[in-house]
Amino acid sequence: MSAAIQYILYFAVLVVLAITLGRFMAHVMDGEHTFLSPVLAPVERGIYRLLRIDAKEQMGWKRYLVSVLAFSGIGLVVLIALQMLQAVLPGNPQHLPGVSWDLSFNTAASFITNTNWQSYSGETTLSYLVQFMGLTVQNFVSAAVGIAVSIALVRGFMLRRSDTIGNFWVDLIRGTFRILMPLTIVMGTILIALGVAQNFSGFTTVATVAGGEQTIMGGPVASQEVIKELGTNGGGFFNANSSHPYENPNMWTNLIEILLMLAIPVALTRTFGRMIGNIRQGYALLGAMVVLFGISFFAVVSFESFVDDPLTSLTGGSMEGKEDRFGIVWSALFGTTSTSTSTGAVNSMHDSYTALGGMMYMFNMMLGEVSPGGVGAGLYGILVMAVVAVFIAGLMVGRTPEYLGKKIGPREMKMASLYFLVMPVTVVLFVALSFAIPGIREDTFAALNNSGNHGLSEVVYAFVSGANNNGSAFAGLSADTPWFDTMIGLAMLIGRFLPIMLVLSLAGSLAKQDVVPETAGTMKTDNKLFVGLLVFVIFIISALTFFPTLALGPLAEGLVA
Repeated sequence: MSAAIQYILYFAVLVVLAITLGRFMAHVMDGEHTFLSPVLAPVERGIYRLLRIDAKEQMGWKRYLVSVLAFSGIGLVVLIALQMLQAVLPGNPQHLPGVSWDLSFNTAASFITNTNWQSYSGETTLSYLVQFMGLTVQNFVSAAVGIAVSIALVRGFMLRRSDTIGNFWVDLIRGTFRILMPLTIVMGTILIALGVAQNFSGFTTVATVAGGEQTIMGGPVASQEVIKELGTNGGGFFNANSSHPYENPNMWTNLIEILLMLAIPVALTRTFGRMIGNIRQGYALLGAMVVLFGISFFAVVSFESFVDDPLTSLTGGSMEGKEDRFGIVWSALFGTTSTSTSTGAVNSMHDSYTALGGMMYMFNMMLGEVSPGGVGAGLYGILVMAVVAVFIAGLMVGRTPEYLGKKIGPREMKMASLYFLVMPVTVVLFVALSFAIPGIREDTFAALNNSGNHGLSEVVYAFVSGANNNGSAFAGLSADTPWFDTMIGLAMLIGRFLPIMLVLSLAGSLAKQDVVPETAGTMKTDNKLFVGLLVFVIFIISALTFFPTLALGPLAEGLVA
């Protein structure tokens, strides 16, 4: 009963936050006055003048896309340079050497794509300068890029006979300065007050209880922890990520970090509803997200709590790889949240979960960032799936499909179909190459800590995590090799920017249309029937695509066990 009350209160807080934050973000992205405007407007005008940006200028989808790619490309180059040159740069009290080219590429690709996959141990690889100027900056702006693209797609549904979908630079700056930074300052302060480390200490050697010595790393942890969760980034300051007591010291910080991961993706459905002038449409999308999230969460708890082994059952379930202070339920909620929101942070070892429990985390990512997905990416991902669902419904009744007053024709369906094909094709191709190419195959087997079905699951999980811009790992794969660094880096870039290209193309196509008047034959997309259809379509697409892979990996392992 106590646990049930905690969950009810927790999700009540989330609902209130989502409604409030969603309304606030709608005002911000529409350029309306908010309580932050008097403070931030002069700062933004200064940035516009410095960068020679005309804030009133509107962009077509092609120019919007070029701006996204140019901004992200510059970030990629700068972050690679920072890592490789860190040995000669200031802000390196640990005296760490420069990072290899392949790991630098992998890490840079990871952080500019909002993935934050880490093939390295954070506290022993990167200096404070790189953490601050490189990783933390990208944690902000990569999340802001996701918000900007999602709002551009929303405008595609809002606008009529328009050749433009907004201004990327304005959307980026508003998302960064008016949404992410204020929330980060407030929540970061709370995390520090609750015990998350925030200092500039180097390595400290202390005496242990057993009489030995241990080297402990300090650092600016809280400032990176808050934006990694809020921006659904995920990379940990420490190798142990959010299971480390400096990143996640107690139950309160654990709850807040889960809340941070869910806040913006959930709130964006409210933002969507307000911007199009129909709140019920946003609730319909949120309903589908909640159903998908709930199924996964309860499945993981069941698989970890009820196992065949009698000794494990006597202890209350499988506690392997989990923190005693969090237990099965709160570890499962954190893991489901991180893999469903494309965050990648972990407070338990996903590789140590039961075969079917680990499969659910993998399946959350295979759904394609929709339950509720990453910051921005979750909203535009589920909107694309809604377009597909409407098209399928239209085929059933023999009527031209419409969604929010816009006709879904051949061009729109091509964009939507290619969108959900990008990730599975990338994953299957790179997994196949890892096992098929002579020489690479031997390196792949050498990098695995497990053989057989579980070894396959580790490689599949790595590429699913990369292509979905999630960043979590089974942690049984030693991925810091030239092959995996390069291929997972490419998977992250493809999984981020090819879908963005398709989304912006879809936004441009929709914006050019006029609104079709609603008739008696128009399908309602704000009711329970549509929510059920949307969930069904998402499941079918993912199941048909990845069932063979799951059958060879976690399903086979679970059945054998």
